Amino acid sequence: MHKQRMAVSVLALLTLAACGTESGSGAGSGDGSGTVRTELPVTGVHWSVSSLTVGGKKTAAPAGAHVEIDSQGRASGNLGCNRFTADVRIDGDTVTVGQGTTTEMGCEEDLQQFEKAMGRTFSGKLKAAVTGRSADRALTLTTAEGDSIALTAQPPAPLTGTAWKVTGLVSGSTATSLPAGTEGRAHLTFGKDGSVEGSLGCNSFHGRAKVAGSSITFGPLASTRKMCPGPEMELERTLLGVLKGRTTYTIEHRSLSLTAQNGKGLGASAPAAKG
Repeated sequence: MHKQRMAVSVLALLTLAACGTESGSGAGSGDGSGTVRTELPVTGVHWSVSSLTVGGKKTAAPAGAHVEIDSQGRASGNLGCNRFTADVRIDGDTVTVGQGTTTEMGCEEDLQQFEKAMGRTFSGKLKAAVTGRSADRALTLTTAEGDSIALTAQPPAPLTGTAWKVTGLVSGSTATSLPAGTEGRAHLTFGKDGSVEGSLGCNSFHGRAKVAGSSITFGPLASTRKMCPGPEMELERTLLGVLKGRTTYTIEHRSLSLTAQNGKGLGASAPAAKG
C-alpha cells in the first residue's frame, strides 16, 4: 500500500512537471498522443523537491528528492529514498495523476513518513504554477485541500570540483540516515588531477581516486588522527570502508552514489546551485 501511494504521488509530480499540457501513452495518461504543450517551462527540467506542506506543516525534503518530466508524458525521479516512474495527464495548469511504479528499498522511519506524505499529496488533481526564469525557476504543486509541494530547477553537478556532502549510508538494499549528530560533517571533493580530499565526519583526509568509466578506485587515504565523539568515529569507520579500493558510482543530476564491492555505500548531494 505504501509503495502504491508513492507511485501515485510520483505520478502527480510527473504530471505537474509536465505542466505544459501533456498526454502520455501509459495507463492513466489520457489520449495516448504522447504530446506535451509547453506553455509552462516544466519539461526537460530537473526539479529538486524543496519541501512538502501538509495541513499547514512544512517539512524539508530529503536530499536527492527530485522529479523530471519528459516530452512524452513520462515522469521519473527520487523521493529521497526510493525511485519512481509514472505516466501523467496535464490539462492546462491541472495535473491528474495516473499509475506508476516505485522501487522497494528499505528506508528509515523519517524517510518512510516523508514518502507516505508525498504519496498522499501527489494524488488526484493538482494545480501547477511556475515562477521565475531559467535557473531561478520554481514549481509549486497544490492540492484542492491546499497542501503543496515546492520544487526548484537545478542544473547538473559534475563529479570533479563539486563539494559532495555525505547525506546517507547504504548496506545492500537498505538505506539509513547518518548517525545522530553527524549530519553535514562528512564531505568529499574529487580533483581533475585524480585526487580526492574532504572530511570523514571527524578527521580530514586526502588521497588518490582514479576514475574509469563507472568506477572509482581509491588509493590509500591519509588522514588526521584526532579523537571525536562516538557517532562521529562510527561514521568515519563506515566511510573508510566505502572509500577503499574499487567502487562503482552513479550521478543523478546532483546526487552521487558510491558502492564498494562488499555492498556498503554512501549517498551524497551537491550544494544547491546559485542562480
